[in-house]
Amino acid sequence: MKNKKRTTIYDIAEKLNIAASSVSRALNNSNHVNDATKKLILKTAAELNYKRNILASNLRKGKSKTIGIVVPFINQNFFSNVIAGIEEASYQKGYNLIICQSNELQSKEIKCINTLINQHVDCIVISVSVDGSDYSHLQNVIDNGIELIQFDRVADELETLKVINDNEQASLEAVSHMIEQGYKRIALLEGPQNLSIFRQRKTGYLNALKKYNLPIIDELIIENAWTKELGANATRRLLNLPEPPDAIFASTSDFSALGVLEVASAMGIKVPSELGICGYSNEAFTEITSPSITTIDQFSVYMGKTVANLYFQEMENKEEMDVIPKIISIKPKLIVRSSTLKNSNLKK
Repeated sequence: MKNKKRTTIYDIAEKLNIAASSVSRALNNSNHVNDATKKLILKTAAELNYKRNILASNLRKGKSKTIGIVVPFINQNFFSNVIAGIEEASYQKGYNLIICQSNELQSKEIKCINTLINQHVDCIVISVSVDGSDYSHLQNVIDNGIELIQFDRVADELETLKVINDNEQASLEAVSHMIEQGYKRIALLEGPQNLSIFRQRKTGYLNALKKYNLPIIDELIIENAWTKELGANATRRLLNLPEPPDAIFASTSDFSALGVLEVASAMGIKVPSELGICGYSNEAFTEITSPSITTIDQFSVYMGKTVANLYFQEMENKEEMDVIPKIISIKPKLIVRSSTLKNSNLKK
């Protein structure tokens, strides 16, 4: 079936044999068109199923009133909640969203960015993919006069608005909690160290060990275990060591922690008495696993609202020269659940 052509103001003008400019003024409720003509134009527009092109109208005013968002995965609770927070704050300002996912591939991330630039969005919000190292595509956003806001995973070298978590402190608190529960050989599943977010979480882990005078054991630190599958593989490797860990901090994500839990269950290892598990991000499933998984809440919806409001505040202050890029840090919260409550005398 052939697609029906979209009705334009020129179609209305042709049908009524009047100037397109008169149609445009009538549709914009201008006083320069008499009431009878305006009524006729509106009636004809309805008959022809005319729909106003909001994007074109906004672009004529110099704004598309659209924010583009690029995240690694849309279906992860953390990222979907951030998007929900952005949408809530943006809707109140009359803005629309275009949402893209990179699937952790920088090649796809670049395509997403180019598409959003071509869509003339006013702002691009991004949490970068894990395999990135060259961020010239993000510099291209800035060079095109589009506001760029980074959240969670950021390219430090770019001076943009950023909304992040205090990852180092959150990891310090998580590992300290496990040590206080009696765990002594705590393994770390870490993310790609090219991203500062994962370097900070590792620093928090190391600082906790130093704080409690526990040795740093290199074989207990596994690199790039940031998915469920990679977390599971890392766990098999760790639990088959001559001296396996008695706890695992999946600093990358709760999905990695879920991989740990599934392997432990398959090997008949009891959680938390024989193995403690802590994840990161407070995904919805962590509350309903057996046992429930200790994790870190990043206040994702609030983070999304903060991102959007930061953009709107920046637009309001655009007249000010030499404004220093703002970095907002949100303090996460350790959510203690069954997977790390080894010592009943220390349970909260």
